[in-house]
Amino acid sequence: MKWLRFVGWPVGIAILIALTLHLRVGDALQMIRHAGWALLLLVPLHLLPLLLDAQAWRLLLDRRASLGFLLWVATVREAVNRLLPVVGIGGEVIGIRLAQWRVADGSFVSATVIVEVIVTLAVQYAFSAIGIVLIVASAQSSGAWHAITLGLVLSLPLPAAAIVFLRRGGIFHAIERWAGRLFGESHPLLQRIDGKRLDADIDALMVRSGLLLRAFLWQLSGYVLGALEAYVALALLGHPVSIGGAIAIEAITQAVRHAAFFVPSGLGVQEASVVLLAQMFGVSHDAALSLAFIKRIREVIFGCLALISWQGAEMLRRVAAERQGQLSDAAPVAIARVEKTHKPVTSES
Repeated sequence: MKWLRFVGWPVGIAILIALTLHLRVGDALQMIRHAGWALLLLVPLHLLPLLLDAQAWRLLLDRRASLGFLLWVATVREAVNRLLPVVGIGGEVIGIRLAQWRVADGSFVSATVIVEVIVTLAVQYAFSAIGIVLIVASAQSSGAWHAITLGLVLSLPLPAAAIVFLRRGGIFHAIERWAGRLFGESHPLLQRIDGKRLDADIDALMVRSGLLLRAFLWQLSGYVLGALEAYVALALLGHPVSIGGAIAIEAITQAVRHAAFFVPSGLGVQEASVVLLAQMFGVSHDAALSLAFIKRIREVIFGCLALISWQGAEMLRRVAAERQGQLSDAAPVAIARVEKTHKPVTSES
């Protein structure tokens, strides 16, 4: 997958350069300066949609971890996926690792993350459909329904195929057998994976339709709430849009960004999408570009804070483990000294 990053970087940079050359960057930055420090409210505001997303994951985890802890893990997962060159899956791997700090069952945690990703695919599809409907309704263009329906139908096989494959079962056990033939059964990675049990844990979750529906609704609510960022930002910039307009901008921007997953951090792709969509709802060129910059700045600030907190937590955990190890090593020595000090004196006959 490394070649995707090499292709994605120039594509994203080219889009960003073309966008900045076409629009007046100076006017957009001046508009941001005029809005002032109030824009920093968007950083903590982003916690609200992540909170609902964490609640969906907590349901899949059978409430074995606190909501506050999973909210923190969700911030780290998003930061890794959006700021680091991991092609959109590194966050899930880190999320599994961090969740095991509270839920020791690695197979169960992995199963919840895999099922959550499938639920997310369905949510993204539904959210994109909502955004397209809102765009069509605002444009009052009945003729566009044919193209929109075709686009939705053509994109449906991806989440549908993922659900069918998981419901069929045995996927990860088959992958485990294939990897065993490729790397050898003694490979360290294979020693930590139980494909058959992982498939069983996934099957146990996939048959619980009520649970999946609740997770779907919590995630979808989080996506909708995420549109507050565009709504509040444009209001602060002096170019307010309707709630429906903000939802449409957020929905299609998310869809385009996920479609262009090979572009690191969606660089250029996200900015172009925001500018084009905002203009469709009557936002000026300068305000639309300002919104694109604000979303990127918020993403960097929020993501960097999450990554710093993650590294800090890892360091504290490592120090605690080393201290515990030193105490464990020192215990036998201390016991030996005590026994030597209190060695009973025997009388010679």
